[in-house]
Amino acid sequence: MWFPLLVVLGLLLLYRWYRQSLILDNLAGKYVFITGCDTGFGNILAKNLDRRGMRVLAACLRETGAENLKKETSSRLQTVILNVTDSESVSSAAKWVSSVVGEQGLWGLVNNAGVSVPCSPDEWLTKEDYSKVIDINLLGMIDVTINLLPFLRKARGRLVNMSSSVGRLTMTAGPYSLSKYAVESFSDSIRRQMKFFGVKVAIIEPGAFDTQITSVDATTGDLMRTWKNAPEEVKQSYGEDFYKNAIKAAEQVKHFVNKNVHLVPQAVEHALTAVHPWTRYSVGLDAKLIYLPLSYFPTFFTDFLLTLPQPKPAQVM
Repeated sequence: MWFPLLVVLGLLLLYRWYRQSLILDNLAGKYVFITGCDTGFGNILAKNLDRRGMRVLAACLRETGAENLKKETSSRLQTVILNVTDSESVSSAAKWVSSVVGEQGLWGLVNNAGVSVPCSPDEWLTKEDYSKVIDINLLGMIDVTINLLPFLRKARGRLVNMSSSVGRLTMTAGPYSLSKYAVESFSDSIRRQMKFFGVKVAIIEPGAFDTQITSVDATTGDLMRTWKNAPEEVKQSYGEDFYKNAIKAAEQVKHFVNKNVHLVPQAVEHALTAVHPWTRYSVGLDAKLIYLPLSYFPTFFTDFLLTLPQPKPAQVM
């Protein structure tokens, strides 16, 4: 009874594997614009695509990042300085892209630039803390996308937006998860609009990876800053022990992050080069086995599960 079902399931999985293994021809010479190439995923992706013979337009925040990247890549790769929170910088970069790609258009746009901190309890934060993250992770992404969409439409290319598993299930306090939920919404909306123009849109949802934006120093440093600046009444409500436990928890994260950072650029590469790219890429075992499944569970269950290990504030003990 079960054997025919297993055979059908096996054939479906085999077909799925075959379909996703199909890669486009004539990728060499196609232009791809990537934001946030100074370090991390963007830096690795730029090098990978350059080795494939694609023409990478790497946007870096700093001159040092651009210079270091050019030293490690071929003459095909070109760099531009870009601050995604500055509309004039975005507009200038778009004009530069137009002059480079010409009538060929832009095959790929990868919105990779982002920050993860602050991720402190919301009562420790200010509106400015939220604005900083949302400006980079969301509004900057939207600005870059809108400015470069005409070139993507010309090439009937690919748009790849860097989201996160916490854009499906809120696991961290602060503005990061909020910004990634919004990235998911924007990506879904633009995907449906661009379908008529032949532009495909993919969303990358990594789990916890060992990158600069998830470093222990960045996280603990920001916890120290936000705790120090929090109102006195808030400090009394949470208590010194809560703060110390938050620092310890941040320091322990380094034992659980995925060290294989190349998995994320590989997912982006597939989205840019596959005949049939996926709409969403959950990258990492934690993304596939924890974040994604839990996002479908009833709210009361996930609330119970995620608050269980958390330290309790002083005034509720």
